[in-house]
Amino acid sequence: MTGNCLDVKSRQSIQFSNDTLEGKRMRLAILELIGRLQCLIFREDGQDLVEYALVVAMIAFAATAGMKTLASGINTAFTHINTVLGNYTV
Repeated sequence: MTGNCLDVKSRQSIQFSNDTLEGKRMRLAILELIGRLQCLIFREDGQDLVEYALVVAMIAFAATAGMKTLASGINTAFTHINTVLGNYTV
């Protein structure tokens, strides 16, 4: 076994007695499926991607929450600029 996954040699070494060739193939396919499912369950490779996605989601949420305050400040600044420039006539 490599880690928690069954390798090909350990799957092929399992013997089935009194079984037809088709039955052996079916059992081997089921064992291979179980081995692949074990690999998917116990692998930790994809956890980094999930963690990065959560960080990006938190940053996006914080940026969205701060937009109202930022938009209000920008609106106030442009209103002030409009007032100052409105006082000057050409």
